[in-house]
Amino acid sequence: MTSAARTVAPYGSWTSPIAAADLAASGHPVDGGRFVGDQVWWSEQRPTEGGRTAIRRLGPDGEPADVLPIPWNARTRVHEYGGGAWTVARDSVLVFAEFSDQRLYRFDPRVDAAPVPITPMSPTPSSDRYGDLTIVGDEVWCVREVHRGPSPMRDICAIPLDGSAAGDPAAVRSIVGGSDFLAYPRLSPDRTRLAWIAWNHPQMPWDGTELRVLTLSTGRVDVLLGDAEESVLQPEWVDDATLHVISDRSGWWNLHRVALGDGTVTPICPTDADFGAPLWQLGARWYADLGDGTLLTTRTVGTDTLAVLDPATGALHDIPLDGISSVQIADVDGRRILLRCGGARVASGLRLLDPDSGELTDVRMSVDDLPDVAYLPEAQSLTFQGPEREVHAIAYAPRNPNYEAPDGELPPYVALVHGGPTAHVAPAVHLVYAYFTSRGIGVVDVNYGGSSGFGREYRNRLRGQWGIVDVEDTVAAVRGLADAGLADPARLAIEGGSAGGWTVLSALTTSDVFACGVSYYGVAELVEFVKETHDFESRYIDGLIGPLPEAADLYARRAPVNNVDGLSCPVLLQGLSDPIVPPSQAERFRSALLRKGIPHAYLAYDGESHGFRKLETIVSAREAELSFYGQVLGFETPDVPRLELWRP
Repeated sequence: MTSAARTVAPYGSWTSPIAAADLAASGHPVDGGRFVGDQVWWSEQRPTEGGRTAIRRLGPDGEPADVLPIPWNARTRVHEYGGGAWTVARDSVLVFAEFSDQRLYRFDPRVDAAPVPITPMSPTPSSDRYGDLTIVGDEVWCVREVHRGPSPMRDICAIPLDGSAAGDPAAVRSIVGGSDFLAYPRLSPDRTRLAWIAWNHPQMPWDGTELRVLTLSTGRVDVLLGDAEESVLQPEWVDDATLHVISDRSGWWNLHRVALGDGTVTPICPTDADFGAPLWQLGARWYADLGDGTLLTTRTVGTDTLAVLDPATGALHDIPLDGISSVQIADVDGRRILLRCGGARVASGLRLLDPDSGELTDVRMSVDDLPDVAYLPEAQSLTFQGPEREVHAIAYAPRNPNYEAPDGELPPYVALVHGGPTAHVAPAVHLVYAYFTSRGIGVVDVNYGGSSGFGREYRNRLRGQWGIVDVEDTVAAVRGLADAGLADPARLAIEGGSAGGWTVLSALTTSDVFACGVSYYGVAELVEFVKETHDFESRYIDGLIGPLPEAADLYARRAPVNNVDGLSCPVLLQGLSDPIVPPSQAERFRSALLRKGIPHAYLAYDGESHGFRKLETIVSAREAELSFYGQVLGFETPDVPRLELWRP
C-alpha cells in the first residue's frame, strides 16, 4: 500500500491485526532442544494448556507431537528459576522433574501408560527439588535442593533410574556439597573425578564462583579457579586431567584451559567479548565440543556471534547467520548442530545448522504464525550518551502499512526495562513490541548499566547503585529519542517486570520524565523483600545496594514505596503465587497509593507465578496496559476493554 493510500490518524489509535490473544495463542516459547537418536526433542511452554512445559518432538507427519502428555509439566523449581529439568536416558527414556510435586519421574513413551516416580515423596509439598539432570550409567546425577530448616540445603546427588529410591529415601546418594549453591556436575571421562561450579552467599553466580574438583576415591576437593570477584562457568572435561572453563578474570567471560596437575590456567582466545552470560537457569551452555578438537562457541558484544574455536591455536572462525542476532547452543552430535536462535526480523526458535553451508533449517519456532512483515517493527541499535556514561538500547519505531500520523505529531514511546537486573536484550521479533508499534506506539528496549553482554565493568556499574544507574540510563535513552525528534517528550511511558518493575517504580517516583508506568510483579520495597523472597536472590541486594543492617537507611531511601509523593499513576500487575517477588510487594505499594490518593490500577492473577503463563492472563494484562496508555497519553483504544483506574 502506498503512502498516499494510508489513513491519517493519531499515533496510538491505529487499528492493528495483532490482538493480545495472538501474543499467547500462537506463542509457545521453545527451549532445551536435544538430539534423541534421529529425532529432535525440546521443551515448549503451552499458554493454552495452563502454561505447562511440555516435552515434544516432530511426529511422522512432520508436525509437533507430545512426548510427555497432558497434564505433565516438566519444570523444576531449583533456585526458583529452574533449568535442566529433563534429560534422556538409554532407549529414549525421558527423565524429568514434575512441577506439581518436584519429584523426578521416568517415562518411556513406547511402554509406559504414565510417568513413574524415581525419587521419594517430599515430606512437605515440593520441598525436595532436582535440576541440571545428567545421566551417569544407571543413575541420574543432578543438583538437589532440600527445604527443611530455615535455609535450603543443596548438594550434587545420584538417583537410581530403576525407581528404587521412590519408596526409599536412603537410596538417593549424596556425592558432594559444601557450598550454598552448585551447578554443572561434570564427571571426568575415566569417572574418577567430578568437576562443578560452587558459590556462596552473598555472591551471585555472575559475581564470583569457584571451579571445584572432587576425587571420588578419596573425597578430596580442590578449588582450581575462581573467587568472590571472578565468575567461572560451564566446566567441561577435555581429558582426564584437563578442563575447559569460562572465566571473566580478564573483564570478559572468555574460555580457558585448566590443568589439574599444576593448576595452570591458560586463556584460549583472549577477546573483548563475553563467551558466557549470567547463570539464571541451570544447565546453560555457551560452547560445545564438535568432536574434532574444535569448539562451537557463542560470544556477545551487544549481539551474539556463532563461531568455531580451535583451542590449539586460538583461531576463531565466525559462522555468518543471516538476520540472526541471538544464538544459544542447544545440542551438538557430530556434524549435527541444533541452535535456538532468532533476530530482529527472524522469529526465535529451534533450527538445525549445516556447518558447511551455514544453512539453517527450522525445527520448531516459538510462534506458529507471524503477522505480515509490514506490521513488524524494524530494530535500530542505538547508543545514547547520558550525563555519566554511554547507554545501549534498541529502538522499535511505530510501523503500520495502513496508517500514518498527522504532520508534526511525534509518537508516544514505552521504555522497556528488562529484569534481572543482570540480564540482556538483543534485537528480536517480539509480538509484544509489534502489538504496540503496529498501533503507533514506539518501543525502546534499554540495556542499562548492570546489563550483561558488554563485559564485567558494564555489569558492575549497578553495584551499590540499583535504583540510580538503571533509572538514569533509562531516562537517558528516552531523552535521547526525544532530543533526536523521534519521540514525544510529553508522552513517554515505562514498563518492566520483576527487577525491571523496581526500575519502573523508582523512575516514576524520582524523575519527572515519564507520564506513567506499568509494573509487572515489581519490587517496591526492600527490607521485607529480602525476608520474603527465595534463597537464591535473598542476598542479591547486598551487591545492588548494600548489606543489612549497615545499608538500612539506603534501603528506606531507595524504596519506591517510600517515595510516592507526586507519582504519575501506575498499573500494578501481579501473580498471586509468585515466590520470587511475593504479592505483598505490590500490595504494599498499592496501600501507599491509596493513602496518597494517587490514581492507579491493581490487577492480581490467581495461579500465576513469576512470569505470566496462562493465555487468559496474558490477554488481560496486555489489553489493560494498552487501555492505560491510551487514557494517560491521550489516544483512543477502541479494540480493548477499558481499564478502570482507581481515583480518589
